[in-house]
Amino acid sequence: MTRTVKSADGSTLAYETRGTGPVLILVGGAFSTRQSAGAIASLLAANYRVYAYDRRGRGDSTDIQPYAVEREVEDLAALIEAAGGSALVYGHSSGAVLALEAAAAGLPITRLAAYEPPYTAAEPGSPSLDGWGQSVHAALDAGDRERAAVLFMEGTGADPAAVEGMTQLPFWPGMLAIAHTLPYDLALVGGGSVPIERFHRIAVPTLLLHGRNSPAWAGIAGSVIAEAIPGARQVTLEGQDHAADPAVLAPALVEFFGTP
Repeated sequence: MTRTVKSADGSTLAYETRGTGPVLILVGGAFSTRQSAGAIASLLAANYRVYAYDRRGRGDSTDIQPYAVEREVEDLAALIEAAGGSALVYGHSSGAVLALEAAAAGLPITRLAAYEPPYTAAEPGSPSLDGWGQSVHAALDAGDRERAAVLFMEGTGADPAAVEGMTQLPFWPGMLAIAHTLPYDLALVGGGSVPIERFHRIAVPTLLLHGRNSPAWAGIAGSVIAEAIPGARQVTLEGQDHAADPAVLAPALVEFFGTP
């Protein structure tokens, strides 16, 4: 059953829950809705009360303008309050960045796991993401969601031929339906560099995860973040990439979050 909660600015956030146990909130990345978390949520529901939500502007969630990263932190705060006042949190990609920002802001997160927050500039020699972001914004301003989506995906390092193949798949229209929120993901990542001083304020147990088969930036960014957060540790998932197999990811999360 879909439930809703109001964020501080009046935006309505749609969410679903499953399972019983300690509250665990899943924060998705670009192109994701609450349904995108279905596979991992089902596996984690054996041990946790799992919350999956539509980030603002996606699915059934509304979006009062103007956008700011702080509004998304407030969204997560509202969901945590609705869930009982504190929560375990797992974030993927830009959702991992949002979860890290929320922890740095002092939200009542008890343990935090972040999978491949895309601070690609952590890799030596990598360019700033500013030009990429501008091209995505320009496509959206021109009303061309498909071009914006393609530019965004290619900017993440996806093979252009693979992206072209995706445009022919049944789920592509669903991705285009929320492509207008891609600037939110870009805003979270900024220029692509890890905000070391801000993350040094994170005071909860934190796990950084990345796949062995992911681009080099994933492991490097995780290492930089783990060094910035007191007591954080980093784990590499063998055989995985940015889209980790839920059957491999779930045990790593359960080991970190613990069981009731």
